Amino acid sequence: MAKILLIEDDENQGEMVLEWLETEHYLIEWVKDGLEAADMLKSYHYDIILMDLNLPKMDGSEVCKLYRKQGGQSPILVLTARGTIGDKEKAFEAGADDYLTKPFHLKELSIRVRALLRRPTFVNSDVLQAGNLVLNLGLHKVYVDNVEVHVPRMEFALLEFLLRYKGQIFSSEALLDRVWTSSSDKSSETIRTSIKKLRSKIDTKGAPSLIKNVHGIGYRLED
Repeated sequence: MAKILLIEDDENQGEMVLEWLETEHYLIEWVKDGLEAADMLKSYHYDIILMDLNLPKMDGSEVCKLYRKQGGQSPILVLTARGTIGDKEKAFEAGADDYLTKPFHLKELSIRVRALLRRPTFVNSDVLQAGNLVLNLGLHKVYVDNVEVHVPRMEFALLEFLLRYKGQIFSSEALLDRVWTSSSDKSSETIRTSIKKLRSKIDTKGAPSLIKNVHGIGYRLED
Protein backbone atom coordinates (compact mmCIF):
# COMPACT_ATOMS: atom_id res chain seq x y z
CA MET A 1 0.00 0.00 0.00
CA ALA A 2 1.83 3.06 -1.26
CA LYS A 3 1.99 6.16 0.95
CA ILE A 4 1.17 9.38 -0.93
CA LEU A 5 1.54 13.04 -0.02
CA LEU A 6 -1.11 15.21 -1.67
CA ILE A 7 -0.24 18.93 -1.79
CA GLU A 8 -3.35 20.83 -2.86
CA ASP A 9 -4.93 24.05 -1.53
CA ASP A 10 -8.25 23.70 -3.37
CA GLU A 11 -10.69 22.02 -0.97
CA ASN A 12 -12.96 20.49 -3.63
CA GLN A 13 -10.07 19.20 -5.73
CA GLY A 14 -8.28 17.84 -2.68
CA GLU A 15 -11.36 16.02 -1.36
CA MET A 16 -12.02 14.49 -4.77
CA VAL A 17 -8.46 13.20 -5.21
CA LEU A 18 -8.25 12.00 -1.59
CA GLU A 19 -11.48 10.01 -1.75
CA TRP A 20 -10.63 8.52 -5.13
CA LEU A 21 -7.17 7.31 -4.14
CA GLU A 22 -8.36 5.94 -0.80
CA THR A 23 -10.83 3.72 -2.68
CA GLU A 24 -7.77 2.36 -4.52
CA HIS A 25 -6.16 1.44 -1.18
CA TYR A 26 -3.47 4.12 -1.01
CA LEU A 27 -2.49 5.83 2.24
CA ILE A 28 -2.93 9.57 1.75
CA GLU A 29 -1.73 12.61 3.67
CA TRP A 30 -3.08 15.96 2.50
CA VAL A 31 -1.46 19.34 3.14
CA LYS A 32 -2.67 22.67 1.77
CA ASP A 33 0.31 25.03 1.53
CA GLY A 34 3.87 24.92 0.28
CA LEU A 35 5.62 25.54 3.60
CA GLU A 36 3.80 22.71 5.36
CA ALA A 37 4.55 20.46 2.39
CA ALA A 38 8.26 21.28 2.59
CA ASP A 39 8.27 20.47 6.32
CA MET A 40 6.48 17.15 5.76
CA LEU A 41 8.87 16.14 3.00
CA LYS A 42 11.82 16.94 5.25
CA SER A 43 10.49 14.74 8.07
CA TYR A 44 8.66 11.83 6.40
CA HIS A 45 9.06 9.42 3.51
CA TYR A 46 6.43 9.07 0.78
CA ASP A 47 6.30 6.67 -2.16
CA ILE A 48 4.87 9.35 -4.44
CA ILE A 49 4.07 13.08 -4.21
CA LEU A 50 1.08 14.73 -5.92
CA MET A 51 1.67 18.46 -6.09
CA ASP A 52 -0.21 21.54 -7.26
CA LEU A 53 1.90 24.48 -8.41
CA ASN A 54 -0.35 27.36 -7.29
CA LEU A 55 0.20 26.99 -3.55
CA PRO A 56 0.04 29.55 -0.74
CA LYS A 57 3.21 30.40 1.22
CA MET A 58 5.55 28.60 -1.22
CA ASP A 59 5.09 27.84 -4.91
CA GLY A 60 4.97 24.17 -5.89
CA SER A 61 8.03 24.47 -8.12
CA GLU A 62 10.03 25.81 -5.16
CA VAL A 63 8.82 22.95 -2.96
CA CYS A 64 9.86 20.49 -5.66
CA LYS A 65 13.27 22.12 -6.12
CA LEU A 66 13.93 22.18 -2.35
CA TYR A 67 12.93 18.53 -1.97
CA ARG A 68 15.30 17.44 -4.72
CA LYS A 69 18.11 19.62 -3.32
CA GLN A 70 17.71 17.83 0.02
CA GLY A 71 18.14 14.47 -1.70
CA GLY A 72 14.47 13.46 -2.02
CA GLN A 73 14.04 10.65 -4.57
CA SER A 74 10.29 9.91 -4.55
CA PRO A 75 8.48 10.53 -7.86
CA ILE A 76 6.56 13.81 -8.16
CA LEU A 77 3.38 14.16 -10.22
CA VAL A 78 2.33 17.76 -10.77
CA LEU A 79 -1.45 18.40 -10.80
CA THR A 80 -2.09 21.95 -11.97
CA ALA A 81 -4.20 24.31 -14.07
CA ARG A 82 -0.99 25.79 -15.52
CA GLY A 83 -0.74 24.22 -18.94
CA THR A 84 1.79 26.18 -20.96
CA ILE A 85 5.02 24.69 -22.25
CA GLY A 86 6.89 27.19 -20.08
CA ASP A 87 5.08 26.00 -16.95
CA LYS A 88 5.83 22.38 -17.78
CA GLU A 89 9.48 23.14 -18.51
CA LYS A 90 9.84 24.95 -15.19
CA ALA A 91 8.24 22.07 -13.26
CA PHE A 92 10.40 19.40 -14.90
CA GLU A 93 13.54 21.48 -14.35
CA ALA A 94 12.57 21.75 -10.68
CA GLY A 95 12.48 17.94 -10.43
CA ALA A 96 8.96 16.81 -11.38
CA ASP A 97 8.57 13.37 -12.99
CA ASP A 98 5.15 13.78 -14.61
CA TYR A 99 2.61 16.52 -15.30
CA LEU A 100 -1.20 16.36 -15.41
CA THR A 101 -3.20 19.44 -16.36
CA LYS A 102 -6.50 20.23 -14.61
CA PRO A 103 -9.24 19.31 -15.18
CA PHE A 104 -8.24 15.65 -15.45
CA HIS A 105 -10.08 12.34 -15.28
CA LEU A 106 -9.53 10.47 -12.04
CA LYS A 107 -8.87 7.24 -13.92
CA GLU A 108 -6.02 8.96 -15.73
CA LEU A 109 -4.65 10.03 -12.35
CA SER A 110 -4.67 6.38 -11.26
CA ILE A 111 -2.85 5.35 -14.43
CA ARG A 112 -0.16 8.00 -13.89
CA VAL A 113 0.27 7.03 -10.21
CA ARG A 114 0.64 3.33 -11.04
CA ALA A 115 3.14 4.13 -13.78
CA LEU A 116 5.33 6.16 -11.40
CA LEU A 117 5.16 3.44 -8.75
CA ARG A 118 6.40 0.89 -11.28
CA ARG A 119 9.73 2.64 -11.51
CA PRO A 120 12.78 0.71 -10.19
CA THR A 121 12.63 2.40 -6.77
CA PHE A 122 9.37 0.52 -6.13
CA VAL A 123 8.91 -3.24 -6.50
CA ASN A 124 6.98 -3.91 -9.71
CA SER A 125 4.60 -6.69 -8.76
CA ASP A 126 0.98 -7.09 -7.76
CA VAL A 127 1.80 -10.31 -5.92
CA LEU A 128 4.27 -10.45 -3.02
CA GLN A 129 5.23 -13.76 -1.44
CA ALA A 130 7.24 -15.31 1.39
CA GLY A 131 6.98 -19.06 1.90
CA ASN A 132 3.31 -20.03 2.13
CA LEU A 133 2.25 -16.37 2.51
CA VAL A 134 0.91 -14.51 -0.52
CA LEU A 135 -0.23 -10.87 -0.62
CA ASN A 136 -2.21 -9.87 -3.72
CA LEU A 137 -2.25 -6.10 -4.16
CA GLY A 138 -4.70 -6.16 -7.06
CA LEU A 139 -7.28 -8.05 -5.02
CA HIS A 140 -6.18 -6.49 -1.70
CA LYS A 141 -6.13 -9.93 -0.11
CA VAL A 142 -3.76 -12.10 1.94
CA TYR A 143 -3.52 -15.89 1.65
CA VAL A 144 -1.78 -18.47 3.82
CA ASP A 145 -1.57 -21.95 2.28
CA ASN A 146 -4.06 -20.71 -0.37
CA VAL A 147 -6.62 -19.85 2.31
CA GLU A 148 -7.68 -16.20 2.55
CA VAL A 149 -6.83 -14.48 5.84
CA HIS A 150 -8.56 -11.27 6.90
CA VAL A 151 -5.97 -8.54 7.52
CA PRO A 152 -7.20 -5.02 8.45
CA ARG A 153 -6.02 -1.98 6.51
CA MET A 154 -3.00 -0.86 8.54
CA GLU A 155 -1.78 -4.39 9.22
CA PHE A 156 -2.06 -4.99 5.46
CA ALA A 157 0.04 -1.88 4.81
CA LEU A 158 2.69 -3.02 7.31
CA LEU A 159 2.79 -6.53 5.85
CA GLU A 160 3.07 -5.18 2.31
CA PHE A 161 5.98 -2.94 3.30
CA LEU A 162 7.88 -5.78 5.03
CA LEU A 163 7.31 -8.05 2.02
CA ARG A 164 8.51 -5.40 -0.42
CA TYR A 165 11.74 -5.01 1.53
CA LYS A 166 12.09 -8.66 2.54
CA GLY A 167 15.26 -9.36 4.51
CA GLN A 168 15.88 -5.73 5.46
CA ILE A 169 15.75 -4.67 9.10
CA PHE A 170 13.58 -1.72 10.13
CA SER A 171 13.34 -0.09 13.55
CA SER A 172 9.92 0.67 15.02
CA GLU A 173 10.51 4.35 14.29
CA ALA A 174 11.30 3.63 10.63
CA LEU A 175 8.16 1.50 10.25
CA LEU A 176 6.01 4.21 11.81
CA ASP A 177 7.50 6.76 9.42
CA ARG A 178 7.15 4.63 6.28
CA VAL A 179 3.74 3.05 6.90
CA TRP A 180 1.67 5.27 9.21
CA THR A 181 0.56 8.82 8.45
CA SER A 182 2.01 11.62 10.56
CA SER A 183 -1.41 12.39 12.10
CA SER A 184 -1.92 8.82 13.32
CA ASP A 185 -2.03 8.06 17.03
CA LYS A 186 1.09 5.90 16.98
CA SER A 187 3.98 4.69 19.13
CA SER A 188 6.41 1.79 19.37
CA GLU A 189 3.59 -0.12 21.05
CA THR A 190 1.59 0.32 17.83
CA ILE A 191 4.27 -1.68 15.99
CA ARG A 192 4.52 -4.37 18.65
CA THR A 193 0.76 -4.84 18.68
CA SER A 194 0.50 -4.91 14.88
CA ILE A 195 3.35 -7.42 14.57
CA LYS A 196 1.75 -9.65 17.18
CA LYS A 197 -1.60 -9.58 15.37
CA LEU A 198 0.05 -10.29 12.01
CA ARG A 199 1.95 -13.25 13.41
CA SER A 200 -1.26 -14.75 14.77
CA LYS A 201 -2.71 -14.68 11.25
CA ILE A 202 0.19 -15.53 8.94
CA ASP A 203 2.46 -17.86 10.92
CA THR A 204 2.22 -21.64 10.76
CA LYS A 205 1.86 -23.38 14.11
CA GLY A 206 5.12 -25.02 15.16
CA ALA A 207 7.17 -23.19 12.54
CA PRO A 208 9.38 -20.11 13.03
CA SER A 209 7.65 -16.77 12.55
CA LEU A 210 8.07 -15.06 9.18
CA ILE A 211 8.57 -11.74 10.98
CA LYS A 212 11.78 -11.82 12.99
CA ASN A 213 12.75 -9.70 15.99
CA VAL A 214 16.32 -8.44 15.64
CA HIS A 215 17.25 -7.71 19.24
CA GLY A 216 17.84 -4.04 19.94
CA ILE A 217 17.35 -3.07 16.28
CA GLY A 218 13.90 -3.86 14.91
CA TYR A 219 12.08 -6.28 12.64
CA ARG A 220 12.53 -8.01 9.30
CA LEU A 221 10.46 -10.45 7.25
CA GLU A 222 12.13 -13.44 5.66
CA ASP A 223 11.15 -16.75 4.07
